[in-house]
Amino acid sequence: MFQISDSWKNIYPQAHVGVLVMRNVINPPHHAKLDRQKAALEEQIRARFAGQERPEIAEHPVLQAYEAYYNRFKKTYHVQLQLESIVLKGKSIPSVAALVEAMFMAEMDDLLLTAGHDLDTLRLPVTLNVAAGEEKYTTMRGIEQTLKAGDMFIADSDGIISSIIYGPDEHTQIKPQTRNVIFTVYAPAGIETVTIEDHLQKIQQNVLTVAPRAETEMLKVFGAD
Repeated sequence: MFQISDSWKNIYPQAHVGVLVMRNVINPPHHAKLDRQKAALEEQIRARFAGQERPEIAEHPVLQAYEAYYNRFKKTYHVQLQLESIVLKGKSIPSVAALVEAMFMAEMDDLLLTAGHDLDTLRLPVTLNVAAGEEKYTTMRGIEQTLKAGDMFIADSDGIISSIIYGPDEHTQIKPQTRNVIFTVYAPAGIETVTIEDHLQKIQQNVLTVAPRAETEMLKVFGAD
């Protein structure tokens, strides 16, 4: 189901990618228990970073690992900006359909870059690779995007489904009718395997809050070795 190219192993030997596959899920527009858990999480995040301004928040080791990656492409890690909006501006984690919200909650808790896809829209296997700079795909915003050389991306047999710099694609996004789902976590060098595993387990538990009968097919962290 999941493969890693030799190019990725050679270029990013200290990086990892986490994969969570769950079947028999549901994706309601709202879920009361998950909403309560989200509100509690927002308060926990604000307490965790209480009294910190942007420079102090940026010193978080996970954010530093991503910032080192994003700086290569002259980009800013958008999850850090979302965290700052919660901590410094009192904003909330976006209210979206339950499966995506389950992912967003874990993403903001752990600050790990995560993408979710409708598994049934994929032509397996999916492969983790490194862009040459000529690859193109349609992002979730409906814009055709050319990848930056050196960026990590994941593709199925039909094309790219996500990249670090430009995010997930349009075709495989989670929808109301999604019943089988795959979440992928990009983790550049500097992030420990156990941190990624814990993150996948948080997503898993959030999904089970919404869909107690869901089954986990894969929960695994992949690396170069």
